[in-house]
Amino acid sequence: MNLIVTVLEIVAPVFLLALVGFIWVRMGFEYRVQFVTRLAMTLAVPCLIFTALMQTEVDPNALTTLFFASLAAYGAIAALGALGFWLAGLSQQTYLAPFVFGNTGNLGLPLALFAFGAEGLGYAMVVFAVMAVLSFTFGIWVVSGGGSAMKALKEPVVAATLLGALFLWQGWETPDFLTNALDLIGQMAIPMMLITLGVAVARLTPGRIGQAIVLSLIKLILCAAIAYTIGTAIGLGDIARAVLVVQIATPVAVTSYLLAEKYGGDADAVAGLVVVSTVMSVAAIPLLLAFLL
Repeated sequence: MNLIVTVLEIVAPVFLLALVGFIWVRMGFEYRVQFVTRLAMTLAVPCLIFTALMQTEVDPNALTTLFFASLAAYGAIAALGALGFWLAGLSQQTYLAPFVFGNTGNLGLPLALFAFGAEGLGYAMVVFAVMAVLSFTFGIWVVSGGGSAMKALKEPVVAATLLGALFLWQGWETPDFLTNALDLIGQMAIPMMLITLGVAVARLTPGRIGQAIVLSLIKLILCAAIAYTIGTAIGLGDIARAVLVVQIATPVAVTSYLLAEKYGGDADAVAGLVVVSTVMSVAAIPLLLAFLL
């Protein structure tokens, strides 16, 4: 009974905030997703990442180990996904990137914070940064045939992660007045991302629902299993391994739909994956947390 209450306390705020965004749009109120997303990813999230890493008490060696575990997990998922889609005759351009990269920002960061506290958030930042770099390089290369390493390095979230890691490694800290300001800006990130997730889901027009259900279920099981196996094999601690599993197993991100629409993929099919996997996560994430806690 205590476990059920604990899991509900973790996931309820996440999905309630997403529900706020969903209801807001359904009521016909204006919500400029492009502006809010830019504000979050250019300002709020980088401040959150930098201050969290700078102030974390997690051993830098543990973060380094998690970094390599994240790379290994994404690599394994990409290889198996590419093979599976080739055998099934499905478009790599449309399906591979959404299958590999989950919603580690809007959904994964809040879950890690609520489930595992500041330590969990520190670990989650590492996985999120790895995903960001890979999605802006390998992910865009798959969707469009033209990924760029320099484009990924120019992203504020990646720069904030590298800078935060440097401050953590050297034991540096910004002056209190600046830390407080950055921390205050960073506090906007999580509610902003969750509400935006609900808004985006409300506006999508999903297609190929049957196929989306099958692929979403396969993605969830495969990603969780690979992350747990790699985390165990590489010797991650319990919290780091749990964060890796939760982050890797998050549902398909809305950005996958935007990329498919921009570069000529099957946007309706990807929208179906986003909606179905997100709805599925309402039940799947509590079960996953119950196993990991």
